[in-house]
Amino acid sequence: MFLGRVGAASLFVLSLACLTSPSANAGVTVNVSLWDKGGTMDFSQQMGMGIGMHHDMSMAMVGIRADRTTVPAGKVTFEVTNTSKDTIHEMIVAPIPDENAQLPFVENEGRVDEEASGDMGEVSELDPGKSGALTLDLKPGLYALFCNVPGHYMAGMWTTIRVQ
Repeated sequence: MFLGRVGAASLFVLSLACLTSPSANAGVTVNVSLWDKGGTMDFSQQMGMGIGMHHDMSMAMVGIRADRTTVPAGKVTFEVTNTSKDTIHEMIVAPIPDENAQLPFVENEGRVDEEASGDMGEVSELDPGKSGALTLDLKPGLYALFCNVPGHYMAGMWTTIRVQ
C-alpha cells in the first residue's frame, strides 16, 4: 500500500501521539494522606526517622500514610490530601540510603534542612481538607516522604517508599 507524502506524515504524527499519550507514560499513582489527631498536639517526642529506632508510631499525633509502599521506577505521581480539620501539612520527597537514615535536622528551627536532605519536590503547605499533586521520575532506591512544618517531622510525620 502506498501512503504518499501526506499519508506517511499522518502515520508518523499518529505514532508519536501514541508514544506520548497519557496511557503510554502514565506511571503509577500513590495516594498519600497527611493526618493528625487534632486538638492540642505534643510535638516534644523525638520520633524522627532513624532517631531512637524503636518508636511506637501508634503514639504519634501526626503522620503520613501512603497507599503503596513499593512502586516501579519511573514516573510516580503523589496525590496528596491533608485530612486534618485544623492544621496545615505538606509532603516533601527526599532520597535516603536505608531505613535507618536520619534526615539533616535543624534543631533551632524544628525542621529538616530541605536542601541538605536532597529535596526532590513537594506539595507545599496544604490547608485542612485540601489536596495537591507531585509527579517525579524516580530511580530505584528508598525515599522519605515527610512533613516539614516545624515540629511535625520529629512528631512522627514521615514514611518511606521503595522504588524498584
